[in-house]
Amino acid sequence: MSGKMIKALMVTVLVLSFALPGLANAGQEDWPTTVKLGFIPTEGAADSAKRARPIAKKLEQVLGLKVEIFTASDYNGIITAMANDHIDFAYFGPKSYTEAAEKAGAEAIVMELNKKGQPGYTGIIIARKDSGIKTMAQAKGKTFAFTDPNSTSGFLVPNVLFARDMEVDPKTYFKEIRFSGSHGASILAVKNGSIQVAATNNIDLDRMIEKGAASLDDFIILESSDLIPGAPMCARKALPASLKAAFAGALLQINDDPEALKILQNGGYRHTNDRDYDIIRYLKRLKKQLAKK
Repeated sequence: MSGKMIKALMVTVLVLSFALPGLANAGQEDWPTTVKLGFIPTEGAADSAKRARPIAKKLEQVLGLKVEIFTASDYNGIITAMANDHIDFAYFGPKSYTEAAEKAGAEAIVMELNKKGQPGYTGIIIARKDSGIKTMAQAKGKTFAFTDPNSTSGFLVPNVLFARDMEVDPKTYFKEIRFSGSHGASILAVKNGSIQVAATNNIDLDRMIEKGAASLDDFIILESSDLIPGAPMCARKALPASLKAAFAGALLQINDDPEALKILQNGGYRHTNDRDYDIIRYLKRLKKQLAKK
């Protein structure tokens, strides 16, 4: 057998090991028998766990490993879980990823795409359509909800908007500020009138609409951000490189699974790396700089 044929055969075996159930961990003695997958509670812990199931199912099929889903009451709970080796992989938002990369050695592997196939999403600030609030100027003196201190669209991006573009301090601009804990909670709080204005994003608003919890007619969008890099699926740094590669390959297979995409309510995944989130680090630095003025 020629050298080229041997090389081609080795490549074929490697591809099959990532594609066929039960073969992915063949010869990988350093792989665990069970991996834990964490999800930040963008919609609340229960809904996030439900949305994680297609990913867990695909990982079990492709990797031949048992997958356990882990959720927490806030974003920091998932960061802390990875820092303490309690989870192996995690779905973070862009800002929470940069925190996890620094504190927990998280590595971005694949990025979530929106339904148009774009590698990102848009931060928005919403109010009830019938509230009489049509501009951010009219939102002054109202109650306002951030999502979580580690949220990108629910905290970092709106804070840059307030400081850089509006030159206001939200603590004095609004009558009251709350942290809702999840995008779903913020959206529902505006819908039911317990909060008048809230920061969220277009993907999570679409998810709430698709499951019938809200309607686009319920809201007016007061502000929209530029495109934010898509949420990353990440690995714990100490995991074997072969397992990280197989994890990425498994998630990319979801792109060809319409049923899974329907549950995930996204446009699939693409490869990513840490550099894609340097813009988030810039926004974090900018927020600090503006806060000193």
